[in-house]
Amino acid sequence: MTPENLQSIAFKWFDAFNNHQLEQLLSLYDEDAEHYSPKLKIRKPETQGMIIGKQALHDWWQEAFDRLPSLNYKVTSLTANGDRVFMEYVRSVEGEENILVAEVLIVKEGKIIASRVYHG
Repeated sequence: MTPENLQSIAFKWFDAFNNHQLEQLLSLYDEDAEHYSPKLKIRKPETQGMIIGKQALHDWWQEAFDRLPSLNYKVTSLTANGDRVFMEYVRSVEGEENILVAEVLIVKEGKIIASRVYHG
């Protein structure tokens, strides 16, 4: 994929996430996509930070949207190359301190097959 195609997927991802449009967000992912997040490791220790498949993604994000109605991401940097998009953004939730986050999306045939979140 071209860097422009990858960036387009990333911007669609941010739009869906920030508008809490779960089905639109999930449409960007492969059925068997893998997702790793330190937040998963904390909130759902049995996952060891990793979930696999659209249903698991659905359940994880639905819970986050329900629990954090003001959850919003502001893009600070996007770098796309090959089959990956490296995204940096600020996570904001009303009443909480902002968190700087980095995330990598791996894309094959126009769908996200894996994502990995990095933050403190």
